[in-house]
Amino acid sequence: MAKPVIMSVDDDPEVLGAIERDLRRHFRSDYRIIAVSSGPQALETARQLKGREAAVALFLVDERMPQMTGTQFLTEARRLYPEARKVLLTAYADTDAAIAGINTVALDHYLMKPWDPPEQKLYPVLDDLLADWSATFRAPYEGIRVAGSRWSPRSYEIKDFLSRTQTPYRWIDLDTDPATRALAEGITPGLKELPVVFFPDGTSLRAPTSRQLAERIGLQTEARQPFYDLIVVGGGPSGLAAAVYGASEGLRTILIELDAPGGQAGTSSQIENYLGFPSGIAGADLARRATMQARRFGAEVVTPRSVAGIRVEDPYRVVALDDGTELRCYALLLATGMIVRRLDVPGAEALTGAGVYYGAAVSEASAHRDMDVVVVGGANSAGQAALLFARYARQVTMLVRGESLQASMSSYLIDRIAAADNIEVRTHTSVVGACGTDRLEAVDLLRTDTGEQSRLPATAMFVFIGSAPLSAMVAGLVERDELGFVLTGPDLMRDGKRPKGWTLDRDPFLLETSVPGIFASGDVRYGSTKRVASAVGEGSAAVGMIHKYLETV
Repeated sequence: MAKPVIMSVDDDPEVLGAIERDLRRHFRSDYRIIAVSSGPQALETARQLKGREAAVALFLVDERMPQMTGTQFLTEARRLYPEARKVLLTAYADTDAAIAGINTVALDHYLMKPWDPPEQKLYPVLDDLLADWSATFRAPYEGIRVAGSRWSPRSYEIKDFLSRTQTPYRWIDLDTDPATRALAEGITPGLKELPVVFFPDGTSLRAPTSRQLAERIGLQTEARQPFYDLIVVGGGPSGLAAAVYGASEGLRTILIELDAPGGQAGTSSQIENYLGFPSGIAGADLARRATMQARRFGAEVVTPRSVAGIRVEDPYRVVALDDGTELRCYALLLATGMIVRRLDVPGAEALTGAGVYYGAAVSEASAHRDMDVVVVGGANSAGQAALLFARYARQVTMLVRGESLQASMSSYLIDRIAAADNIEVRTHTSVVGACGTDRLEAVDLLRTDTGEQSRLPATAMFVFIGSAPLSAMVAGLVERDELGFVLTGPDLMRDGKRPKGWTLDRDPFLLETSVPGIFASGDVRYGSTKRVASAVGEGSAAVGMIHKYLETV
């Protein structure tokens, strides 16, 4: 950790040089000495130090400075560093100002000029003050800090992205941290652009996009070449498996992910029925391991980037990205998975990210300690989320439209939910409204069997009401069913005939779409089993079929 700072401020070069010399002589082994020649400059330096989360132990400031008096400077600096010790350097005639400063800025001490000999008049005083400061000092966090409002939708999105990419960060609620709030107001006046993300080098971003954030934390956001043997669209378990097997078998492979690697599985707090992990594994951990494995074999993983469209220019398949960039390949795998359905009730859209969340939102779990949480849905993902939130929340209420959990949830989860003292399951219950002004306060419910309506107080609602295939990018290009699932292999055959426009003298491979060289795997594919293991299996199996296709190109 960097040394704490002692900052001296004086507009007289001779005095500033003398105090800096004496401070370095006695304190340089334990403290970093910074000497500044004006109040405004010192205040800007203090802001920069705060932005880097550097610790300031003591301010030693001359009272008589033309642009800003010592008392004025300490008044402002105290907002940034309320725990720092404050010492005013005064002449004999300034004692009244020093005494006033004690009341104004809780001055710790004032020193008369000159302070010779420092061994008697300077060091003993500062030693005592620094000892007091050290006794209560807590070393600052030196990583990424996200400062925002707990009820800001963009703050939630940034925290969720960092959590899903397993990037360490510290959350700072500006409503409870006046020092960081003062710093943030200097960056975004009126706190209009939140959150502010502070980086260890002292720089910051205001309300960054996921792509801006990804670039700063070192994720790859651009393809390194224009052509690949295999482009995988989608970074869930199926896409990651394809990237691992494709790259390990010598194919020039790139994976393009809309958000963070892992897909919906990446948001799961615990996957307990995946082969080889008897104690379960968090979705984010599984995604991290698979991403590292793919990169180790040479696959590029580009995130967060969206695909605007796909077209065919034989023998190539062309992928158009969101910024107009185009990538070409011989073979393409659609592993885009599903997109969570939104809750279409009054109030839900306005409160999304401010109490209404889609998916497990692991980053929010601890924030709802001793509060009331609602989980909407009755499948495994909802059950895992309810168990996660039950560790922190006072009460978790599961709202299930059906008559029980048995039809949609694994028995091991049902047993654990039944054993939890603070989880209540309400069946035959639907959400008909979300209530609150700037944040969720309550949920309006309807009993579907009796028609009874009620209102349930809640600070957070996590929604798991099903998904829809993410396949709009290939609409009109490959055949899909009425729900948008991509048809592959035998499902394309009609009365023994190959799909319309099929040009090859063979039937489509099992995971091949109606366009030769474009494959589909995982949840986006019609007829797939919606399980992590089957998605991984399909992604790896698709690579074998892609090899056979590439033999003909």
